[in-house]
Order: sequence, then structure tokens, then C-alpha cells
Amino acid sequence: IVPSPLSGNTVAMQNTGFIEFPFSACAKVDSSSPRLENFYKKLSTEGTSKHVQGGAVNTTPFDQSVDSVQILLKTDGRHLKARIELLQGPNNLKQSFEVYSSNGYKRPFMAVIETPKDGNVIRIVNTAPLEYPLEATVEPYIVGSSSDDEGMTWAG
Repeated sequence: IVPSPLSGNTVAMQNTGFIEFPFSACAKVDSSSPRLENFYKKLSTEGTSKHVQGGAVNTTPFDQSVDSVQILLKTDGRHLKARIELLQGPNNLKQSFEVYSSNGYKRPFMAVIETPKDGNVIRIVNTAPLEYPLEATVEPYIVGSSSDDEGMTWAG
């Protein structure tokens, strides 16, 4: 899920991996989704943001009960240039997203990323120069909805 505020937005998906590892991608516009209406407002007001200077790294670990996380990256109106990484275990990169916005205040980046299993860490790398800080909010989105016991309740 990648909400895009305002109008005239473009989402580019590019595989930077080897030719032996292709991927399929699609984009679907769903402007009527009630979950997306207040996504930015709720995450901005209720989430805890962290100031990340240009060139700095911020990590946020999550418990195994967290099935997905919501991420909001914004600036005070300057360029937003960052890399979002999903790590599982120490320096074991599972997914990576490069993000750019010409105005991180009018067009912040918001996304929901699935975090299956345990040992997940979201790493935010501000790839912009020192003069371009960003505010990063990373919070659980869905907690405890998946289970390995296929709906069975175990008595202890």
C-alpha cells in the first residue's frame, strides 16, 4: 500500500537486481479505500517520529507478532531522498526501497510493508546530504493476525 496525496503522482518500479531474478509488479488506484483516507493524518498525529539527519541511519526493531508496519517519511519542504530496508536478522536484507520526493512536506512518502516471521528491523537511511533532514515514523500496522496453528487454540 503506497498512498499518494494530491494529484498527478507517478510511482516507478524498477528491478535493480540481476537478470536471473525478475519480478512482476502492478499498480492499482484505489482512492475510495476508507483505510487510506486518514492514513497520513493518523500516523502524523499518533505516531512517534524520529529526526534523521542527512547521511544518518535509523533502525526500528519489531516483535514477531507484528505482521506489517506503516512508514511515513516527510521533510519541512525540502527534497526527500531515502532508502527503506527490511532486515531479518543481523544485516540480512530482505527488501529495499529507494524513495525520492521533490517536496517532502507536500508529498510525503507513506507505505505499509509486510513483516512476516520474527527478527524484523526497518532501517531508514537518509541518502540526502546533511542539509536535508527528514522525519521518520515507523509504527506497527497489523499485529497478531497471522498464526501458524491455522486457527487452533492450544490449551496450556
